[in-house]
Amino acid sequence: MERKKVGILIFDDVEVLDYCGPYEVFSTTRLVEENRRESQSPFEVILIAEHQAPIVTSGGMRVLPDYSLEDCPQLDILVVPGGWGTRPLLDNPKLLGWLQNTTPTLELLTSVCTGALVLGQAGLLEGKQVTTHWRSLDWMQELFPQTTVLKTQHVVEDGKLLTSAGISAGIDMALTVVSRYCGEPVARATAKHMEYPFPDSNERRIEI
Repeated sequence: MERKKVGILIFDDVEVLDYCGPYEVFSTTRLVEENRRESQSPFEVILIAEHQAPIVTSGGMRVLPDYSLEDCPQLDILVVPGGWGTRPLLDNPKLLGWLQNTTPTLELLTSVCTGALVLGQAGLLEGKQVTTHWRSLDWMQELFPQTTVLKTQHVVEDGKLLTSAGISAGIDMALTVVSRYCGEPVARATAKHMEYPFPDSNERRIEI
């Protein structure tokens, strides 16, 4: 397959596993497991931020993005993670405008956790079925009444939009994307390499 460019948006107070989980899945995928060391992933993963200054994540990890919004190359897939840092993004017209302008050319638009709230604020979820972190399900439905918030699903697919539940659910979302592009056997082999249980059920994994 043609190599796909995956952009992961990062920002101050982003939840670490929200973006590192998908990053690990996409970067560690191989089409032929037996040639893992001699081959590269069919996904090229880059980190994007509003500015190229270091990002300080939840917990204090410092991360240097690859691109800013201004010089970001064209993407095939975009991942918008969550965390406390999404709250300021809801009032960030530059970032919301970038999402609105970038989305039409994407093959897939995805979110993890409260990253879905940012997509909603950008007007990208109207008429869609979505999910988010369990603590934010009711809040999201209040904010975006024209969006159907599903409370029992771990990953929600609606056309080219994929949203997922909180934090670790981003791994399952990314494995779903790998299945779409490369087939389920490749996704299962990726999960096995990570020693992560492949999601055979799409039910939300906690009681709410």
